[in-house]
Amino acid sequence: MRLGSGTFAACCVAIEVLGVAVFLRGFFPAPVRSSARTEHRAEPPAPEPSAGSSSNWTKLPPPLFSKVVIVLIDALRDDFVFGSKGVKFMPYTTYLVEKGASHSFVAEAKPPTVTMPRIKALMTGSLPGFVDVVRNLNSPALLEDNVIRQAKAAGKRIFFYGDETWIKLFPKHFIEYDGTTSFFVSDYTEVDNNVTRHLDKVLKRGDWDMLILHYLGLDHIGHVSGPHSPLIGRKLSEMDGVLMRIHTALLSKERETLLPNLLVLCGDHGMSETGSHGASSTEEVNTPLILISSAFERKPDPGFEQFKVSEKMHGNWIKLYLEENNSEVLFNLGTKVLRQYLDALKNLSLSLSTQVAQYDIYSMMVGTAVVLEVLTLLLLSIPQALRRKAELDVPLSSPVFSLLFYLMFLVLSAIHVIVCTSAESSCYFCGLPWLAACGVMALISALLCAIMSVLTKMFVRGSLPSKNPAHPNSGWSELDLLMVFGTVGHVLSLGASSFVEEEHQTWYFLVNTLCLALSQEIYRSYFLRDDGEPQCCFHVEQGFAGATPALQDRTGCDTREPDRVHMSSSLSEVLRGCEKWMVLASPWLILACCRLLRSLNQTGVQWAHRPDLGHWLTSSDHKAELSVLAALSLLVTFTLVQWGCSPVSKAALALGLLGVYCYRAAIGNVLFPWQQDNRDISKGIIEARFVYVFILGILFTGTKDLLKSQVIAADFKIKTVGLWEIYSGLVLLAALLFRPHNLPVLAFSLLIQTVMTKFIWKPLRHDAAEITVMHYWFGQAFFYFQGNSNNIATVDISAGFVGLDTYVEIPAMFLTAFGMYAGPVLWASHLVHFLSSEASSGSALRHACFCYALIGSVPVSVYIILVTSLRYHLFIWSVFSPKLLYEGMHLLVTAAVCAFCTAMDQTSRTKA
Repeated sequence: MRLGSGTFAACCVAIEVLGVAVFLRGFFPAPVRSSARTEHRAEPPAPEPSAGSSSNWTKLPPPLFSKVVIVLIDALRDDFVFGSKGVKFMPYTTYLVEKGASHSFVAEAKPPTVTMPRIKALMTGSLPGFVDVVRNLNSPALLEDNVIRQAKAAGKRIFFYGDETWIKLFPKHFIEYDGTTSFFVSDYTEVDNNVTRHLDKVLKRGDWDMLILHYLGLDHIGHVSGPHSPLIGRKLSEMDGVLMRIHTALLSKERETLLPNLLVLCGDHGMSETGSHGASSTEEVNTPLILISSAFERKPDPGFEQFKVSEKMHGNWIKLYLEENNSEVLFNLGTKVLRQYLDALKNLSLSLSTQVAQYDIYSMMVGTAVVLEVLTLLLLSIPQALRRKAELDVPLSSPVFSLLFYLMFLVLSAIHVIVCTSAESSCYFCGLPWLAACGVMALISALLCAIMSVLTKMFVRGSLPSKNPAHPNSGWSELDLLMVFGTVGHVLSLGASSFVEEEHQTWYFLVNTLCLALSQEIYRSYFLRDDGEPQCCFHVEQGFAGATPALQDRTGCDTREPDRVHMSSSLSEVLRGCEKWMVLASPWLILACCRLLRSLNQTGVQWAHRPDLGHWLTSSDHKAELSVLAALSLLVTFTLVQWGCSPVSKAALALGLLGVYCYRAAIGNVLFPWQQDNRDISKGIIEARFVYVFILGILFTGTKDLLKSQVIAADFKIKTVGLWEIYSGLVLLAALLFRPHNLPVLAFSLLIQTVMTKFIWKPLRHDAAEITVMHYWFGQAFFYFQGNSNNIATVDISAGFVGLDTYVEIPAMFLTAFGMYAGPVLWASHLVHFLSSEASSGSALRHACFCYALIGSVPVSVYIILVTSLRYHLFIWSVFSPKLLYEGMHLLVTAAVCAFCTAMDQTSRTKA
């Protein structure tokens, strides 16, 4: 069966998504938990009583406290309570910590530091599974044994007010509750007032045993404004007042009861320096834990008991110190004791981690097999996929009727039966219906047969792949070698935790090196012939069949010639006026833009704490400068995008960008010229929805033009305009979701695309594969220019709630994902438009789709092998696992890009 290379690549990526999904489900299994007892009275067997006594094992221990109040303040960092901010904004809490009846600790939260896994850890006393970071958006009921379940089984009456995640985790456990939406981050006032309004009424009543309060305002302020916002201090003062009200009420109630009450102040996680959370930095994992009760009254000499314990532990060493004068012996013994303690702690930690979270190796192996087979098939298909016709023979019928297929299917079925019947732990793949499992095994067998078929044909023909399969004599240029070795080097770097944490440095280096290589290619084409003699003209490379008619007329060359040829005319005749100087200067202009963007957002781990231009702009003292920069960026965006739009779309784009500025002014990020203060700050819902109307209108107009181009086959311009309008609609959406200090990233992205289109790709005639790799590299670089990293804490979830007055799951997830991957998506959209408008044969789109699928498949395929081998690495949950989630999400983006390329290619083929 013959398929276009683009269609073949899109199908391969879709299958690869399935394989990665199975691998992720095996790599992030449900953690092993202690099962809840079905009956409260069911207890383990009692120990054998000693002679003359009876066992009291079955008796419940007497309660230590009458009532318990748990106050959980979301994203409460330890320095917010124990640091200078605590002294200034939480004086009552500070007094209780220093002089009151309390015990205070700094609790360390294990990654992922997001709300739902941390609640599960607090209530179950066990480590959460890393997959819970994905489930955080839609929390399932907690089935493991936990404090809430046991309290309810003991007849305790539990009240809850706050984050509705608790209600999802513990359904039907609370006698009275009132949940608040946890994901609407722009609200930090009403979300806490809805909790506090119940306090006076509940504290006066005595019909409860446990009261749980989960305040979200502090976390929301962090996401929107960061940990150094003036709003943080106000919120801490508000929380200090709440604690004082609760504590005084509990003290007054103790006169009526025989037992003291307990007040617990804690945080589920901390807050990074950018205001987010999810990773393992010190600011995100260290949270305060304060136990307040009259039972903890301070006694004289509080360090005496601790001293006695220390005295017993170091007794032997002190005795040797008094008896032995040899300092070397003392030092060696002390070093040995210290090493033994550290080794014991390390082994206990490793043992606990192994018992709490077990890997589903079988599911991981199945997913890995699918992914590696797809990658192998893509690599073997390069010679056929990149030919002029961009078509290849896909062996679909031969595997079905081959003996190898049935043998492989039977072997895999036997392995599946053996594994699923002998596995002691639960396995996700074994839990699938037999029909689905057989379908996956048949897919693996078919892919293997297809690989064998392609290998057989290659050995029979004895052909080796060349740079351009359409022309075996074509060689590899220096630019081609840079792209190949750069891609391979990036993939190999993923095996080191430091390179994963600082991956942005890799992409910055690659795009800068690419600019230098382009500069060298331009100057060599300008000054030298192929034989090394001076010549003031460009040589043209056959990139894809067909070229822009205007450039054909200007150059006078036949661009369908297979090899690079010299242009007979001089450079002054090819590019007139200042245009030739722009060609020579364009790589250096791009380098300057990239250097400016690097200074905008510090990312990664090593230098993330250092101040950057983004911090300077977002400070309250420089709001005027930020406003001017945002306005200029929006103006540049309109100038660079409007040229390819219809008049109606131009007007919609202008009004939409104006609405973007109005939205940011409404929420207080920027200022209007006549605005002197922030008294009129609102949520900006009306302004954001105003922009959404224009976004949908532009996207609708572009889609209409694309559908119209299928009917009117002769009008090629309609399709070009339709693609550009879809691209401009995505640009407008990115401008709305980007924070004001990141709008220059969008403007520079459009500027670089314009410069490379006009002064590099068109004059030098790069082929579709090279242009695709360039788009991919710059898309990856702009992902990090936005301030993103492989750290979950850099996910800007506030983008998911622009224009929403309540939490709606699907739109919030889509907007958050688009806001994060706007760079790669916009560069991929520009790639589709550029190749569709420049190529007349349609093979360029198929070549681009195949190359994009290949370059996106290599990293994820290699990385799943790396994380499998490093699954017991010290940084597996803090470094490698977040990167695995990012790779999975990036593969989804790649699949969407390939699907869009295939759709555009099918449109071109239908017209032809």
